[in-house]
Amino acid sequence: MKKVDPETLPYRKSVGIMVLNREGRVFVGRRINQDVGEAWQMPQGGIDEGEDLRDAALRELEEETGITKVRVLDETSDWVTYDLPADAIGVALKGKYRGQKQKWFAVRFWGAEGDINLNHHEHAEFDAYRWVGIDELTGLIVPFKRHVYAKVVEAFRHLAGPE
Repeated sequence: MKKVDPETLPYRKSVGIMVLNREGRVFVGRRINQDVGEAWQMPQGGIDEGEDLRDAALRELEEETGITKVRVLDETSDWVTYDLPADAIGVALKGKYRGQKQKWFAVRFWGAEGDINLNHHEHAEFDAYRWVGIDELTGLIVPFKRHVYAKVVEAFRHLAGPE
């Protein structure tokens, strides 16, 4: 396979969503088909051409989790980027991107556990989920995304208490 110079590739614009339940715990899903063992993350995904960022976040949340009963609480003021590991450049993200540039949103979930459906979309992202404390997040994510989660945790820490 031809080696791709990451400097020649753009970042993929995407959104991420921190879902907080009434107790202030955060939703994480376990990624399907990961070669690195268990990989947990918050919902995230791409932005369609011309799509509003908030709309993209709510669409991705519904596609990946079935969750629709939320109230948007906040969003990060800045975009956060991460680079893919060297062995994933030219492979992950359809080989077109060096990593992602993400805008993050925090939402409060006011539904019931029965409203969560990981098979809501034909291409499921997660095979399990759980609710964790905000300080557990950075330890659950793959290492190359930890700095992103640290920034998101700091941006939304004030929202993590019980409602």
